[in-house]
Amino acid sequence: MTQLHIALAGNPNSGKTSTFNVLTGTNQFVGNWPGVTVERKQGYYKKNQEYTIHDLPGIYSMSPYSPEEVVARDYLMSGEPDVIINVVDGSNIERNLYLTTQLIETGIPTVLAINMMDLLEKSDKQINLEKLSYALGVPVVGISALKNRGLDELMQKTQAAASSCDEIQFPVYDSRFEAAISEIETVLGSTALEKYSRWYSIKLFERDEKAQAQLDLSKIQQKEITEIIKITEKIMNDDAETIVINERYDFISNLKNLCIVDEGQFKASLSDKIDQVVTNRFLALPIFALIMWLVYYISIQTIGTMGTDWLNDTLFGSIVPDFVSQTLHAWQVAPWMQHLILDGIIAGVGAVIGFLPQLMALFLCLALLEDCGYMARIAFVMDRIFRKFGLSGKSFIPMLIATGCGVPGVMASRTIENEKDRRMTVMLTTFMPCSAKLPIIALVAGAFFPHSSWVAPSAYFVGMSAIVLSGIALKKTHLFSGDPAPFIMELPVYHLPRFGNTLRYTYDHSKSFIKKAGTIIFVSCILIWFISNYNFRLQAVSEDQSVLAFLGGLIAPLFAPLGWGNWQGAVAAITGLVAKENVIGTFGILFKHAAVAENGHQVWAALRATYTPVGAYSFLVFNLLCAPCFAAMGAIHREMGSVKWTLRAIGYQCGLAYIVSLVIYQFGHVAFEGGTVNLGTVAAGVALVGMLYFILRKPVEQAPTVTIEQLKEEGEGWQL
Repeated sequence: MTQLHIALAGNPNSGKTSTFNVLTGTNQFVGNWPGVTVERKQGYYKKNQEYTIHDLPGIYSMSPYSPEEVVARDYLMSGEPDVIINVVDGSNIERNLYLTTQLIETGIPTVLAINMMDLLEKSDKQINLEKLSYALGVPVVGISALKNRGLDELMQKTQAAASSCDEIQFPVYDSRFEAAISEIETVLGSTALEKYSRWYSIKLFERDEKAQAQLDLSKIQQKEITEIIKITEKIMNDDAETIVINERYDFISNLKNLCIVDEGQFKASLSDKIDQVVTNRFLALPIFALIMWLVYYISIQTIGTMGTDWLNDTLFGSIVPDFVSQTLHAWQVAPWMQHLILDGIIAGVGAVIGFLPQLMALFLCLALLEDCGYMARIAFVMDRIFRKFGLSGKSFIPMLIATGCGVPGVMASRTIENEKDRRMTVMLTTFMPCSAKLPIIALVAGAFFPHSSWVAPSAYFVGMSAIVLSGIALKKTHLFSGDPAPFIMELPVYHLPRFGNTLRYTYDHSKSFIKKAGTIIFVSCILIWFISNYNFRLQAVSEDQSVLAFLGGLIAPLFAPLGWGNWQGAVAAITGLVAKENVIGTFGILFKHAAVAENGHQVWAALRATYTPVGAYSFLVFNLLCAPCFAAMGAIHREMGSVKWTLRAIGYQCGLAYIVSLVIYQFGHVAFEGGTVNLGTVAAGVALVGMLYFILRKPVEQAPTVTIEQLKEEGEGWQL
């Protein structure tokens, strides 16, 4: 057979991307919240490379109200797909079938894949697949993407549907509505391709502007269609869009009565019982705080630390340096090259890789929480909080994704329709501590607060607080004022985490961390070593006389009020803009021989001798909130689509990071370290009052929308 293009379409969380992964053998990220698949992804069926499978974004309908719906609809109507596989969540089949009716009406051969049949078998719900197939007029296959069941049969029926010459059987609605659609088809004639004729007719009946724009309709055609719609609205006593919606749901209701036996419909499911606790108005946030504390306690304080201690103390502390040193000495390598390899590359890159076990533990915990369905509940809980402060609940989805990496988190903001909400989300998303910031969290927690389990999780809640409070303040400005967009999302059924999916998530993110350490961090460490050991005349000098010390000394006074105003701290913060892991690599190089090791932690001992605990925490907060890495800045620029807005975002992030760090250090130093009140403390007080003012002030009043007609009525004498 020639090349076959298969479109995978379905609602969010229906198992579409999981099905795609099994069919193609690829490892696309599978998320348990909407917005993971924002663009169309493509792969080849692993058992037949002539089958190209396109994973479309999850959508609820073919009405293009959101970016993902536009992507899916444009592809389906492009003429490229030969057949559609509609993946349906069997546990929510009534809602999923609304999209199914629209897909069938495109005129493209469609196969229905009822997913999660394994969950249906455990419940009292049964679906008669044969009756459903007969009523819809399309092949129906029961599958379980999780357990790889029924997928071979699905592909066989998909190939058969694509090559079949049988006429498409469309859903049949009320005779009055069918008559109107038939008349519109007659009016269209050859304006629309015969295959898409019914779909366009229904869309024109709905007054879908995008569909009408795609057709070259004459004024006579437009007039006739308008008359048909008005007559039908009068006969059926309702507006056109409501008529279509009601007809679809009446059809689906009849399908449900015919094909579905739901004996347990009045019983509370296990998911419902769990949700009564974890989404409770009063218990939800304390439970979330406890779970995140546990995640960071496991990752930073206990299990993850065991591996990190071994890597830092043993592998990169003695085994690797000793072996490399002996080898280089035996090969009679030049002293400067030995110095570069040992004190530049191994000290810098090794310091970064040393935190890999803690990262892996964090990735594993987050994957478990997401895959079981809990993270989707957090989005639901945070929506209630966000909306009180003028933020859209949709903003929390990119922020959850940003806990892995800020780049996909920023990109996920494109699912937000409201332009103001989207821009604010892009601006605030990188406040969440991504995986690149975790080594900084682990370094500060381990070196300065080894017996305090609150430090690591506090970093997460510092980011959350910065987002919420920034949202309150920004929503009161002209740039971001307005009501937030509504947020609707499906809560997936709780299930045991999938072993393969969890390990894949952990492996992919860990691999990305190692890859960055072997490329960007590697090159950065070489550059940092070079400019920290040579002056502007390219002469070997001590670190205090180096190019790096000179450059760092220029900007160090700026950070002195924050408690880390030496040139090493200033340089580490600046190199962190390339990649946040560079902060660790920079300290690894600069403090390699700065102090006698304490339990093998040379860098930790040097840091304790250089900074106070409050100063170190201030350094941590600054790096959490300031501008992200260059890659994330690039993503911000792409999503903002404007240099001015990009600079606004980066300027706000850096400004807020400086002010918050200033307040933390100045008040913390006085309260906990016996510091004296000085000019910096006064500045911190003024900054704190300023922040409170912007948070607590009244919102700006939006100018009322005035039309030309209203102005004319008021006698303003406007002329067109």
